[in-house]
Amino acid sequence: MDIKTSAWITVSQDTGDICPVFRRQFATGKAIDKAELQITVLGVYKAEINDQRVGDFVLAPGWTSYDHRLQVQTYDVTALLQKENDLRVTVGRGWFRSPMPGWMDSADKRRRYAQPCGLIALLRICYADGTEETVQTDENWQWAESPVRFSEIYDGERADARIVPENWQPVKPLDWSRDILIPQEGEAIRETERVAVRQILRTPAGEIVIDFGQEVTGYVEFTVDARAADKVSFTHAEVLDKDGNFYNENYRSAKALVEYTCREGKQTWHPQLTFFGFRYIKLLSWPGEARPESFTAIVVHSDMKRTGWLKSGNAELNQLFSNILWGQRGNFLDVPTDCPQRDERLGWTGDAEVFIKTASYLFDTERFFKKWLHDMTADQRESGEIGQVIPDVMPEGESSAAWGDAATICPWQVYQTYGDASVLEDQFECMRKWVDFITGVTTTSNLWTDHFHFGDWLGLDAPDGSYKGSSREDFIASAFYAYSTALVVKAGKLLGKDVCAYEKLHGDIVAAFRKTFPEYKTQTEHVLAVHFELAENPQKTADALAEMVKSDGVQLRTGFVGTPYILHVLSNYGHADLAWSLLLRREYPGWLYSVAKGATTLWEHWDNIKPDGSFWSDDMNSFNHYAYGAVGDWVFNVACGIQPLEPGFARARIAPHPDSRLHNLSGTLDTAHGRIRSAWKHTEDGVRYEIDTPVAAEIVINGKIYAVEPGSYIF
Repeated sequence: MDIKTSAWITVSQDTGDICPVFRRQFATGKAIDKAELQITVLGVYKAEINDQRVGDFVLAPGWTSYDHRLQVQTYDVTALLQKENDLRVTVGRGWFRSPMPGWMDSADKRRRYAQPCGLIALLRICYADGTEETVQTDENWQWAESPVRFSEIYDGERADARIVPENWQPVKPLDWSRDILIPQEGEAIRETERVAVRQILRTPAGEIVIDFGQEVTGYVEFTVDARAADKVSFTHAEVLDKDGNFYNENYRSAKALVEYTCREGKQTWHPQLTFFGFRYIKLLSWPGEARPESFTAIVVHSDMKRTGWLKSGNAELNQLFSNILWGQRGNFLDVPTDCPQRDERLGWTGDAEVFIKTASYLFDTERFFKKWLHDMTADQRESGEIGQVIPDVMPEGESSAAWGDAATICPWQVYQTYGDASVLEDQFECMRKWVDFITGVTTTSNLWTDHFHFGDWLGLDAPDGSYKGSSREDFIASAFYAYSTALVVKAGKLLGKDVCAYEKLHGDIVAAFRKTFPEYKTQTEHVLAVHFELAENPQKTADALAEMVKSDGVQLRTGFVGTPYILHVLSNYGHADLAWSLLLRREYPGWLYSVAKGATTLWEHWDNIKPDGSFWSDDMNSFNHYAYGAVGDWVFNVACGIQPLEPGFARARIAPHPDSRLHNLSGTLDTAHGRIRSAWKHTEDGVRYEIDTPVAAEIVINGKIYAVEPGSYIF
């Protein structure tokens, strides 16, 4: 039987902030061969059978475009069943009913917040004698108030350990679609690591602050020996201020608060139905003396397999590599979010498209992104427009170039990294409709003009009072219009589709672009013209970019749009030394500036913390934003030289670019065809290269090309 034969159930009266727990008691009485539970909720859940947790998937069922798609989890629960059984499911608001996004009000936000909680489940029991029995959600279930008195994505969780569910009441049926139910598509969200306390601080303001030494996404588990009614409460932060005091004003309206009322005796607890982004917690209430062994930070994210490693002879560069990795772990929690801490935590399309290449090297993200892209298709608007975030919890917001272009760039990159064209088959209509949307809304044929855009977001050449860089918005939009159209052509040809009209459109866009924008005014404009093959003379344009970078003091002036590509453009056209200078820059603005300031993840701004120790702002100052971690793909592709000659690395090109300022560098990448490793180091006799390739490869050393078979090579 399928879960769709079960009924949706809900509580029979409003519980306010209190999370309900649903219960079904039943007996078996015969030897069990196998038992399998299918379950999902409107919210997030924790399921238990006979006081034992079902599975290790936390924050299930994850976050999808709930109006269209709701994942169902299936668990083998054979070992949990006894003769007499008690199945319980506690349901929290999760992403489904939390007030997201936190900084704005809208009709859609109010609609989602007012939605009911709901549960649907089917337990199928196969007995050793060949008979079967099912336990389904129906009128035989009951509900009661759980010990979780409040749980929500932004504001945290409140629990009372003294409470034992009682006064069980009948459930009522819920009229909710079962057509939206789909099997689990994404990676399960799991607890993946436990981080011990680095130190306990008493700040100049007299606060007791726990420092875990690493910014993480997840929650804090604590153990306390207490009296009944004793209180534990704490809030979260990413950084301390310049005086060493606790600071989390950058969380904006998100309270990020944990409150726990103790029962009698020794007890261990952590939040059950929400998560936080943090390095520090401030104790607001704690019975007795706070000791390091009483606290553990539990890391939570989509359980992706690690596939990429970078290591160098420079400690600060290694810290940058670690920061990129932790930024991905912290923000790949079922959806590629911008940040995990403040009243946002949304699947911003622009952040995902600039980082996806690096992400797909560090971890196996194929399943993760396919699931998210299916949500993009589900949320694509009738016009073909792509929302600013996916799932689209801001349907009132207009699309933007570079953000909406995630519809074409992300599936193409998934194909390039993993070599499976099914992602293009799944997404082709979404890709095509996005390009058609641009064609339909522009006011200038073959360009994209007169539309809202984020521009070169946070560009360092932005005029006073603007978050946007100085690059022309119509320039950026038209460049991405050309690129997305080119990707539709490439994907269509690969899939055997007729894309002649898009091929002509691309040619027309390029011609119109060159006529309209014969000169490039900013670093980002130079970068896009070359990277998207729009410049008539790419070498001349790249040379001009190099001169501009030098005249700017060997500094980046780019934002979200230009930064991911600038090092590639420089190194591809003979300026690898300048690209290295940008990567190794320790002063603001530079990738190593935040490292020198003690960062353990990537920052939203190059100067989240200014040289004088003050903050960029309270309003928009995340210390865990992975977008600028996109530089990781340059380190893999250029510095280490690992590049696919065919999708999925079925054949490879390995062309390292060493730099005398770095003693050694190695990159290791697990591909669908095996592990590629490229390493170099400076010796007394020159640069020594060590290369392992599981596939036929083209190795380029000092300009000389070697065609090699799979194997290990030293040059």
